[in-house]
Amino acid sequence: MAKVFVGLSGGVDSAVSAALLKQEGYEVVGCFIKIWQPEFWECTWRDDRLDAMRVAAALEIPFREVDLSQEYKSEVVNSMVADYQRGITPNPDVLCNSHIKFGHFLEWAKREGADLIATGHYARKGESENGPVLLRGVDPKKDQSYFLWQIGKKELAHVLFPVGGYTKVHIRALAKKFRLPNAEKPDSQGLCFVGDVSMRDFLGRYIQLTPGDVVDGGGVVVGRHEGTALYTIGQRHGFVVHNTSAQGASHHVVALDTAKNTITVSENRADAAQNSVTLTDVHWINGVPPLHSKVEVQTRYRETPIRVQLEKENEAVRVTFEEPHIVSPGQSLVVYEGQRCLGGGVIL
Repeated sequence: MAKVFVGLSGGVDSAVSAALLKQEGYEVVGCFIKIWQPEFWECTWRDDRLDAMRVAAALEIPFREVDLSQEYKSEVVNSMVADYQRGITPNPDVLCNSHIKFGHFLEWAKREGADLIATGHYARKGESENGPVLLRGVDPKKDQSYFLWQIGKKELAHVLFPVGGYTKVHIRALAKKFRLPNAEKPDSQGLCFVGDVSMRDFLGRYIQLTPGDVVDGGGVVVGRHEGTALYTIGQRHGFVVHNTSAQGASHHVVALDTAKNTITVSENRADAAQNSVTLTDVHWINGVPPLHSKVEVQTRYRETPIRVQLEKENEAVRVTFEEPHIVSPGQSLVVYEGQRCLGGGVIL
């Protein structure tokens, strides 16, 4: 049977993944991926590693550790900070998956004798005449295919998603059935390396956050903000409106200007909506879909899919929404055909 290196995060999903694969007869090796941690904040990685070791011991499988902290810092954290500095909202989870888990970890595992790797992502893999395809996880509340759109067909061929065919409730039940030591561990929230601090405090270590003016659609100053890097299109909190005529109503960010250090707000959130967007860094998992065709997309995690039309625009892709839609530059727009994730791009 094939040898599988399972990325054990310390959480229940990856632990059940390892248990299921062992039950199926695979030769399973548990692996903890050490990522970069800021020296000025304590993260939970030591506790997570200990939990991963306990899972490996409980399942009686070998335990390995791979240090990808430098790769994580240079390819995920630095990229994230640079994007915030440019006034766009990045998606570091996507970078972590493509560069770290299904990039460096996969290559390391293959060098160390693995035939396959597995993770605790709620996604599935299918087959087509063109090779492997990425499918949504069966649990709509947990489906994580949105974060996996940058995986290539070549990488997907060496990946297993053992929990993708289950609901979260079922996975919790399986964790108890397998008597895993972390069966009751809560799900992790957010990015580990940020820790229990605000994004403002984290970014403040790397970016000069300069307070500036909040203006309305006519350019009239109505308040103050704490630094343009902290805001994203559609946001309705984190700034102060002091203009008496504007007080008492909800305001939403509809534009950012890093050069002028201003954010523009409106009482009407629909003012932030666009009819179409251009994608950059476009990636298709298993061949380019027919352009000029209508497909479904998500512009954020857990968003209800919406219908769009894709068109080729020089080296980029133009996406036209059936109805105006609020999007955030820097975020991922992920394309679906039914349950199948076709790929996506980064919103300009």
